[in-house]
Amino acid sequence: MTRGFVHSPSPTRVVFGAGTVASVAEEVRRLGGSRVLLLARPRHAERVAAALGELVVAQFDGARMHTPVEVTAQALDVLKSAAADCVVAVGGGSTTGLAKALAVRTGVPQVILPTTYAGSEVTPVLGETENGRKTTRRSPDILPETVIYDVDLTLDLPVPTTVTSAVNALAHAVEALYAPEANPVVDAVAVQAIRGIARSLPLVAANPSDVDARSELLESAWLAGTCMTSVSMGLHHKLCHQLGGQFDLPHAETHTVMLPQVMAYKEKEAPEALARVAEALDVPDAASAVYDLVHSLGGPTSLRELGLPESSLDGIEPASVLRAAWAGTRPEGAPDLSALTAQVIGSFDETPDERLKQLVTDLVRHLHHFAVHNDLTEDEWLFAIDFLTRTGQISDDKRKEFVLLSDTLGVSSIVDALTNSRSPLTTPSAVLGPFYVEGPPAMEQGADISGGLDGEPLWVTTEITDTDGKPVPGAIVDVWQSDKDGFYDVQLPDLDGPVLRARFVADDQGRLEFWTILPREYPVPEDGPVGQMLGGTNRHPYRAPHVHFMINAPGYHKLVTQLFVKGGQYLDSDTVFGVKQGLIVDFPKAEGEPPAGREVTGGWRRLDYTFRIGR
Repeated sequence: MTRGFVHSPSPTRVVFGAGTVASVAEEVRRLGGSRVLLLARPRHAERVAAALGELVVAQFDGARMHTPVEVTAQALDVLKSAAADCVVAVGGGSTTGLAKALAVRTGVPQVILPTTYAGSEVTPVLGETENGRKTTRRSPDILPETVIYDVDLTLDLPVPTTVTSAVNALAHAVEALYAPEANPVVDAVAVQAIRGIARSLPLVAANPSDVDARSELLESAWLAGTCMTSVSMGLHHKLCHQLGGQFDLPHAETHTVMLPQVMAYKEKEAPEALARVAEALDVPDAASAVYDLVHSLGGPTSLRELGLPESSLDGIEPASVLRAAWAGTRPEGAPDLSALTAQVIGSFDETPDERLKQLVTDLVRHLHHFAVHNDLTEDEWLFAIDFLTRTGQISDDKRKEFVLLSDTLGVSSIVDALTNSRSPLTTPSAVLGPFYVEGPPAMEQGADISGGLDGEPLWVTTEITDTDGKPVPGAIVDVWQSDKDGFYDVQLPDLDGPVLRARFVADDQGRLEFWTILPREYPVPEDGPVGQMLGGTNRHPYRAPHVHFMINAPGYHKLVTQLFVKGGQYLDSDTVFGVKQGLIVDFPKAEGEPPAGREVTGGWRRLDYTFRIGR
């Protein structure tokens, strides 16, 4: 279904960095301001006032949470008395809210310098409280003209405030993903903000003076705030505003308590959005993960902690969300098992081989993530163990079921690409497959490797050269393929000796010629665990028609590859993902007298191909 949306990028100018307080006077003058009302607590007022210099004509430090209209009236009197033509606000959401309230009443431009991670400085939303009731309005006139983010202003923010402020910002990004007005731009920004907050917040909590972590957290909070410029507020914000206005609860702390509970409630209504949050957090369940994050960092997890009596919740819907939030109940979901993963990884600390250590610990990390992300059950894991056990039991020197499993999962093609396909000058490589046998029979040039098996005769002429096109004499070439029914010789116990496989030596011109039969598409073995996997996932078992080649020459990299019949079936859905465009070649019908070496009574085909190998 086509997705419709409208996107209006924010016009707010953003100045981001460290030491950017120094630019505040310049930013005020850019807006045409010459008389500034400075809204700031004493903690930051002196520094910003010094940067503004003579532009400051009045100061006000009485901003309060939830922007009470009576406080706005006091500040408005100060602004008018001083004939201020610009408001500069330094602080958190309360100070920003007051600046917005003044701007919407007078039209004066705003320059905001956030000291927390609230994000409201980049939203066109204003929440005001009057007589215990908080109302919200939205207007372009509310949006600040300029925001100056100075990481230095956040370095002394206490950890508890850092945590609740950052979760407040996280709420902007989460709600944006399931907002009716969501669009691709907002989605991408929200996901990046969620990742950044989740990554940097624990680092800041562990080391509040970590400038890099503070910078990432501040940038992520900005991104989260911009999401609310394009979309409307959802259930989470509506509940927080109602609770804050009615009961004068602390704003960021209320957001922190409510977010995981609302996320759990929205899981059934907006599963795709919450799945994206879980993916961004790299967890199986988003709501429980946010709860665990808050809990691990010492943040509030219940409305009870904020001093709200349970009886106050009567009549507020949805009741289930409020009751869970009051009690601080952890949303159902997978437990936090990161400590166990860290313990297992730590057990390999003494591994002497650094490469082995990296591979094993990364494997553990990915396996644990797979189990947690999929909320793996014991029965499912026991089934997986049994599957792998049966794969090993059916494998032997002729039937290589584990190789087939690797092939059908695409792992073989991944490793092949990482190992071999490094240069566009050489022939592309391909997977070895499960049917290669060491020490194939040696044959002379022009021999017929089909062993008399039925099939359309195919004459193969190849040349092995280096990347400059010079012949590689004496190259050793192993060739193998299936018969016309899709079976390799190792699958046919009644055959007397190997057929459709051979080892040749290229002549002095790097040439190789032999007879075989035209390859056909064929199914991989379906009578084992891999076949059951393919059937259970409704995947077909077929390979596109091909001939295998392995080329070795002293001083050159070994080339393992396959040549696929142009026009053959399953080229676009080869079950082991082995087809590469550069390996699809013509096997045309031939004309004229066939070469010696095989009796040909009907039509025949030929294959002419040049392999390029590199040093």
